[in-house]
Amino acid sequence: MPTERIIMGIDPGTTVMGYGVIKITDRTPELVVMGVIELKKFANHYLKLQKIFERVTQIIAEYLPDEIAIEAPFFGKNVQSMLKLGRAQGVAIAAALSRDVPIREYAPRKIKQMITGQGEASKEQVAGILKSMFAIKKLPKELDATDGLAAAVCHFYCTTSVMEQIAAASAATAKKSPKKAASWEKFVLQNPEKIKSN
Repeated sequence: MPTERIIMGIDPGTTVMGYGVIKITDRTPELVVMGVIELKKFANHYLKLQKIFERVTQIIAEYLPDEIAIEAPFFGKNVQSMLKLGRAQGVAIAAALSRDVPIREYAPRKIKQMITGQGEASKEQVAGILKSMFAIKKLPKELDATDGLAAAVCHFYCTTSVMEQIAAASAATAKKSPKKAASWEKFVLQNPEKIKSN
């Protein structure tokens, strides 16, 4: 696993599509950017798909992600809405593949579970956790942006192995621990407060 990588997350939509980009340095995630692709003004569904492809391609070209995580469409009652959402997701995936960027899909419940610990969490709860995690001063008006960011963070958690997490914790502890002395004489000199006087 490289010590530095960039992950882009996408929350697909046909009205608003959210995205977030994080940079991982030594297993520590940092927010690069998050935003939305506004599609409300395009009445034609096929024109929306074209704009999704163009904007996702542009974002990839600008931030050069190593990997992309995308939220899977959830199963709703409205078949037409599901079909349109599936197309939007497919076009975003095609944009990633056209740039040779590996992509992984996550169920909405999985993303919420990884961020908040609850698979049924609301958009607001997800946004609140991310606001605290990245010290975001003001959340965006459209929470689709934080949903896109959540997909990226979920992918980071899912692709960071337990061994890597243990190694990171050990490295952090080692930095805080005092250096071992080479001899008793040096130990006494380095730690005079630990020596009892009679």
